Amino acid sequence: MGMIGGGRGAFIGGVHRIAAAIDGQIELVAGALHVDPEIALLSGQDLFLKPERTYRTYVEMFEKESQLNPDERMDFVSIVTPNHVHFDPAKRALENGFHVVCEKPLSFNLDEAKQLQDLVHQKNLIFALTHTYTGYPMIKQAREMLTTGVFGKLRKVIVEYPQGWLSTPLEKTGQQQASWRTDPKKSGKAGAVGDIGTHAENLAETITGLKITEVSADVTTFVDGRLLDDDANVLIRFDNGAKGVLHCSQIAAGEENALNIRVYGEKGGIEWHQHDPNTMYVKWLDKPMQVYRTGQGYMGASAQAHTRVPAGHPEGYLEAFGNIYRDFAKVLQAKLDGSEADPLHIDFPTVDDGVRGMQFIDAVIESGENNAAWTSLH
Repeated sequence: MGMIGGGRGAFIGGVHRIAAAIDGQIELVAGALHVDPEIALLSGQDLFLKPERTYRTYVEMFEKESQLNPDERMDFVSIVTPNHVHFDPAKRALENGFHVVCEKPLSFNLDEAKQLQDLVHQKNLIFALTHTYTGYPMIKQAREMLTTGVFGKLRKVIVEYPQGWLSTPLEKTGQQQASWRTDPKKSGKAGAVGDIGTHAENLAETITGLKITEVSADVTTFVDGRLLDDDANVLIRFDNGAKGVLHCSQIAAGEENALNIRVYGEKGGIEWHQHDPNTMYVKWLDKPMQVYRTGQGYMGASAQAHTRVPAGHPEGYLEAFGNIYRDFAKVLQAKLDGSEADPLHIDFPTVDDGVRGMQFIDAVIESGENNAAWTSLH
């Protein structure tokens, strides 16, 4: 693996490196780790990269890595930069034949996302998008139950992602994570909608197998002087006729990362909370509620394949993140070997999910600007 971004002062780069290392299938061998060339070099020293594989820019990294023997050069690149620095490095990686793991949202705007989608399919390369929460075993179980008709036709989806960390103008203090997320030149046209709303959108589509067709959105910026949204309430229509409610907020004071989802069909449904990811409540129309727990023998094949420790031992965010990297690594290894990947591992968000996320952002922001008018994803 090579990495772009994630050097000194970064948050998510360290998370990616931990996730990639959990299974011992991936080795960090190269990096262009910071926009400041000197900090990039120092960051490489921090991670014990060879000096000749620590690059001042990602352009230099692609140029020099491409010249190495296939058994020596990096096989893929992980892009852990702010939104406005996703497209160009991803595009250069694909053009140079490197597979990609990329932070979400996929790009700065929808046009860039579609260009990357075209390149991935044209080059027949593997592209993973790190919608972390889809990596939880219980999310695999929910998807199996919801998409195989256990609950009958799905009717209602309620998904929420409240945070409170931007309840004050934190960006004015120079806090790095707040500064770029609230800057339209770096984040794009959306704030909370792009940062966490897309996680909620992806989770809803992933576990139900449904597609969002239209949204009606009330989008707000509560903090004075902030340039992007920090709260959104969205009504949703799905392609099977189901209806939904999605809310994302970064001004829900006191909340941490309280992602949760409830889905209801004709016969029952599920409820899952990210704060207790090993537990899922299964509710029935005509019998008592059940409590499903990760690691138990009644879990489905995909959930079991993504469970790492015996029942009762907590698995969390890092393990879910690691599942995305492990699945990506297994599929990539099969491709390098010329073999067929195990279908249980062809199970991570892709560039196509990234395009869906950008379509969602565009539709929500457009609806919000037009007094919550119903707006199609396109």
